[in-house]
Amino acid sequence: MRIGLFGGTFDPVHIGHLRVAEEIRESFQLERVYFIPAYIPPHKKRRLITDSDIRFKMIKSAIRDNRFLRVSDIELKRKGVSYSIDTVRSFEKRFRSLYFIMGIDAFYEIDTWYDYKEIFNHTNFIVMLRPMDRKPGVSDVFPDDLKTHIKKIDDVRFQHSSGNMIYLQQVTQLDISSTGIRENVKNGKTIRYIIPKSVEKVIREKGLYRA
Repeated sequence: MRIGLFGGTFDPVHIGHLRVAEEIRESFQLERVYFIPAYIPPHKKRRLITDSDIRFKMIKSAIRDNRFLRVSDIELKRKGVSYSIDTVRSFEKRFRSLYFIMGIDAFYEIDTWYDYKEIFNHTNFIVMLRPMDRKPGVSDVFPDDLKTHIKKIDDVRFQHSSGNMIYLQQVTQLDISSTGIRENVKNGKTIRYIIPKSVEKVIREKGLYRA
């Protein structure tokens, strides 16, 4: 099976997350895309994050009508800081063909990730580009100590020495962010039409993001 892994804080999950997951699933003919909420994101340790059970519930409610989208609690059960290499290795035991989905801004900082060079040996990457993003080359997108392991196939495909691929994939630009949603709630502004109704219901029932 061709499986997509889409990690993040998802605090909260919103229409932008769902739309890019659906686009990528279709473009790469993935049988499933797993949303994987982090227990403690390594780069967001200082920010107060909504309880993991609630974030999991919001994702589950948002994707329940799409049989291709799933949510995994693998990092929530593991607890502690969520490292992608551990998650990828766990999924590798169940599925042969993995595609790690992430945005270009996060990919530019991948050399700050724990054991980041090893991740390329275990999964393909789908790096999402916004319409205004130019297509970067090897010298732009890959850290210096990884460049010798990367071969350019064309403007949107690169191959790692392990044989795994890195794809640059343009996705629909939706100017929606979890930060903006939290700010809207805090300031009493509407969040209608930027998150699923089911997620809005959880936010309202749990009193999330209020001042």
